[in-house]
Amino acid sequence: MERKHMSAFALYKTIPTEVSPPAAKASLQVNKKKRKKENGVSKVSTVKTPVKTEKKKMRKKLLKSALREEIHKGSTEMQVEEDEGEEGECVNGDGAALNALLADLSKVSNSKDRAIKLFQWLISPVPTKSFFRETWEKKPILVQRKNRNYYKGLFSTVEFDRILRQEEVQYGVNLDVTSYTNGTRETHNPPGRALPFTVWDFYESGCSLRMLNPQAFSSTVWSVLSILQEQFGSMAGANVYLTPAGTQGFAPHYDDIEAFVVQLEGKKHWRVYNPRTEDEVLPVLSSPNFAQSDIGKPILEVVLEAGDLLYFPRGFIHQGDCLPDAHSLHITISAHQKNSWGDLLQKVIPAALEVAMEEDVEFRQGLPLDYLTYMGVQNSDKDDPRRTTFFSRIETLMKKLTNYSPVDAAVDQKARGFLHDCLPPMLTPEELASSVQGAPARWERGQAMDVDSHIASKTRVRIIRAGCARLCSDGEAVHLYYTTDNSRVYHKEEPKSFEINAEHTDAMEFLIHSYPKFVTVESLPCDSKEDKISLAELLFERGIIHTAEHL
Repeated sequence: MERKHMSAFALYKTIPTEVSPPAAKASLQVNKKKRKKENGVSKVSTVKTPVKTEKKKMRKKLLKSALREEIHKGSTEMQVEEDEGEEGECVNGDGAALNALLADLSKVSNSKDRAIKLFQWLISPVPTKSFFRETWEKKPILVQRKNRNYYKGLFSTVEFDRILRQEEVQYGVNLDVTSYTNGTRETHNPPGRALPFTVWDFYESGCSLRMLNPQAFSSTVWSVLSILQEQFGSMAGANVYLTPAGTQGFAPHYDDIEAFVVQLEGKKHWRVYNPRTEDEVLPVLSSPNFAQSDIGKPILEVVLEAGDLLYFPRGFIHQGDCLPDAHSLHITISAHQKNSWGDLLQKVIPAALEVAMEEDVEFRQGLPLDYLTYMGVQNSDKDDPRRTTFFSRIETLMKKLTNYSPVDAAVDQKARGFLHDCLPPMLTPEELASSVQGAPARWERGQAMDVDSHIASKTRVRIIRAGCARLCSDGEAVHLYYTTDNSRVYHKEEPKSFEINAEHTDAMEFLIHSYPKFVTVESLPCDSKEDKISLAELLFERGIIHTAEHL
């Protein structure tokens, strides 16, 4: 007796309802006999397997996955009995290793060190220093671990389903439904909320599902990205891709980000191609979809299995498709978007010109009266000595422009954008207990209790993350930009900042540069004791600092 390959969702539906995750109060009942081909998308390819042994094995895996989900939500102290994997390895499928890693990282005092350690885990066994020296922005790299549980706990199909059931997921905002068949890439997003019945029906019809901002719904993804953004010095984002067996969801293309493809479940066949020309090396924008005839032969072709990692720089064309015998779930972690020298100079040069025209008369002198007669495209082939003189003058002015370049101010502009892009920090238990989020304020006996911050001169404080706050000046006032009130949804809210009194700027610099050390409030270089406490209270209330001891 033979049967079709079971998709991730089909497997999920086989779990008895009494052990389903809390969100799945009723399993979806999809009448496959009535299902038609949707949007011209073919059904999933099939593979023949013995029904009894395969079904028993799959039900056992999915049952354990659901139990682990319950345990993870209930108590971190409970243990799941380890199972023997297909390769005879010890399976720990509840994400205990990742949970343990994040718990260990929460004990690391310096958030910069946390970021380094977490990134090393991401790309292990590749050393971080050699990765950035030899691979970053230069070439793809493949890590095959033969350990399908290495990234276990980061995200799962069960988590995907829970989010669809419990969260307000919107098509086009949080979720895309896509297909790539016969060389044609299509998006099938209906309007409105993505409800499980419709989403899983698309999936069963052969469509890929892309969750655009999983960090808004998954605390684990949020935690990982909020730590990694300090390693990259730029926003760390993520998309999750769930692809049915035997299908492909996207056309060949290149991106404008550094991509880390983390295989979580199943397996996926990947092909990576060199940039087609020098103009497409480290591109400013992502590409349109390519036809197969546009891209030549791949420089890397591999099947990623759970626990594997594939990195490729922006500009490297890539495409991934599922083999007939397995679905795929992977998360792509991205970084370094619009973070080039050119992006910085786009801010430096206009500001430099403004300063130069104010301070240097050469930049204000008029153009030659007849320059239109020998300059411009229509005159570009002329052998005219006046053109040589004109270009020489431009070169001289461009060299002088560096003397007027407000580089620090331009970097602060970039920094403001970065802080707006950033995820808010996910606080460790210790940080939570010693910050405003863990303050004991409450309603009791008909009145508000413990609403005072209790910060005094001897209180020891520090900023809550190395990169969570930055002083920036617009030439007239100094503002403190910070990330602690940011949304987990990209740019859902305006940048967070407030003006800093002139007498507080030295104290703010002192706090930023003292990290990761705690300093007493009385050591802040302010004019008076009242100013010191006032600044500390303001920063505490905004969640920017926390105390060494619980208040």
